[in-house]
Amino acid sequence: MSFYLLSRSLSDIRKEMENTEGVVDLDQFISQLDVSMGLKEWMKKHHRIDLAGSDFIKELTGDDIIDVPEFLSAYTEQNGAALHAVIPEPKYKKDEEQKNPEKYKLHKEQYRQALRRYIQANLDSLQGLDAEFRDLNPHSHWMHLQSERQRRVQQRVVQFARAHYLVATATTNLSGRAAFNNLTPGQYWISNLDTPALAGELRLHWDVGIAVPPSKTASIELSDLNALETSEQATH
Repeated sequence: MSFYLLSRSLSDIRKEMENTEGVVDLDQFISQLDVSMGLKEWMKKHHRIDLAGSDFIKELTGDDIIDVPEFLSAYTEQNGAALHAVIPEPKYKKDEEQKNPEKYKLHKEQYRQALRRYIQANLDSLQGLDAEFRDLNPHSHWMHLQSERQRRVQQRVVQFARAHYLVATATTNLSGRAAFNNLTPGQYWISNLDTPALAGELRLHWDVGIAVPPSKTASIELSDLNALETSEQATH
């Protein structure tokens, strides 16, 4: 393997690159989604974009179901027959909103109140609601954006390290040994940059500091104990 001696730690270089790359703003991401304003406001309020799992279900209230069109549609779709057996169908109709707005408003509020009471009395009816959001859930898109950002940052880290902080390069022999010669005394960091060492399902990277004293040889053993571990799955 090739190892690189750097005059600055990769972690410090990465922090600098992350700052210059900027972050993907969650609220801005939510604002660009093709969903209702009610769902956007709910996501921003709860700082949540993953519409799946028990944690998501626990955050839902009767008011949320009523106020967010996607939640209401999913809830009535899932609970259809059982729900309508308990409370009546909505009495209000869209064309009534123009013809008789006061009546429309009254009927709509009556339905909302009835539905709210039903949900509060039957919280178990919310279970499994996340299954209705498989196609709508923006979480995978958000994670893709984060992954792409990390990939760009990593590329810049390696390029910047090679261009500005690379002191020497050494390649290990068959015994796994390598040496950097004729170094100026000082503080250095040993790294394998973007070429991981494979150890089963782990991909090992190093960013190990070492002080080189005057007129002496400094040595260090790189192992899984001082490596930064990344699983094979996490790299995809």
